[in-house]
Amino acid sequence: MSGVDVTGLSKHFGTVTVLHPIDLAIADGEFVVVIGPSGCGKSTLLRLIAGLERPDTGRIGIGGRDVTDLAPAERGLAMVFQSYALYPHLTVAENIAFPLRMARRPAVEIAARVAAVADVLELEPLLDRRPRALSGGQRQRVSIGRAIVRDPGVLLLDEPLSNLDAGLRVRMRHEFARLHQRLGTTMVYVTHDQVEAMTLANRIVVMAHGRVEQVGAPLDLYHAPATIGVAAAIGSPAMNLLPVTITAADATGATVAIPGGAACRVAVVVSTSSVGSAATLGVRPEHLHPDPHGDFGGAVELFERLGPLSFAHLASPVATGTALVAQLPSDRHVVLGEPICFAVAPTDAHLFAPDGSAFPRLSL
Repeated sequence: MSGVDVTGLSKHFGTVTVLHPIDLAIADGEFVVVIGPSGCGKSTLLRLIAGLERPDTGRIGIGGRDVTDLAPAERGLAMVFQSYALYPHLTVAENIAFPLRMARRPAVEIAARVAAVADVLELEPLLDRRPRALSGGQRQRVSIGRAIVRDPGVLLLDEPLSNLDAGLRVRMRHEFARLHQRLGTTMVYVTHDQVEAMTLANRIVVMAHGRVEQVGAPLDLYHAPATIGVAAAIGSPAMNLLPVTITAADATGATVAIPGGAACRVAVVVSTSSVGSAATLGVRPEHLHPDPHGDFGGAVELFERLGPLSFAHLASPVATGTALVAQLPSDRHVVLGEPICFAVAPTDAHLFAPDGSAFPRLSL
């Protein structure tokens, strides 16, 4: 068993609170992705779990064992960093074997483990090469091989694909997914790329300002974000967010006024005491449907054709000050400058309070 349990973990650097007390439970064999903007505390959380930083409060458990006060080498985990950190004078085989040699493992065991890792990562043809003769993706695989050769119970990955080009990132995402299926190792993966999070994770941890905003399965977070921060972090293109005023509330939902006079119904639970207060309306691009009588719209400033999907970027209406992005059928012909109006179903809209929290959605 190699689950990870974090309880009341916090970290300060001087007077700056980088990580507020958080609780997080990661099951054995789970692939958890921690996502959030730069400076949100996600890498600090990973370094605390690894033992590279000391927490100010809280405890860390791995496999049911309290490791808070243990050195990194005693925690039964391995870490892959942004930089490959390979030894340039050593071959691929020697780089992979390095942790075992430092642990003074027998030569026969080292050879067997290196061969097994090379087979998993398809590195057999590269074992005699040095890092300078490898591509970025190959170097990253060697870095992963060096991390897993000791058969760690937990594998920590700190933005491992950030130094790769777009094509390699896609291929390496496939590599990580395949590696997790083959090894079944508990993986905690830190990134700011929500595409990596959505495609790799069993569960996503969304962080902002040193706090955990929401934890859940990728589609749960996509369809029911608990805060504006989660709504902005999950989805590409991001959710459209518009300033509105709540004008009515009843058992069937709420009515909000969009600056400029338009109104929109939202299927959320709002108390009558909130009528007249400001809020933020959230709408995914794919939930905006072309409608000549719709309340949303603007002139097309940019039109992106992405194979089966197309996205229209609309000019910001003066009334809202917020541009819209709408998904359109791939066969839709659009002329730049063309005005398009859209409507949204009440069940597809989200509403957020001034503190950023989402109003509960109605069960219809």
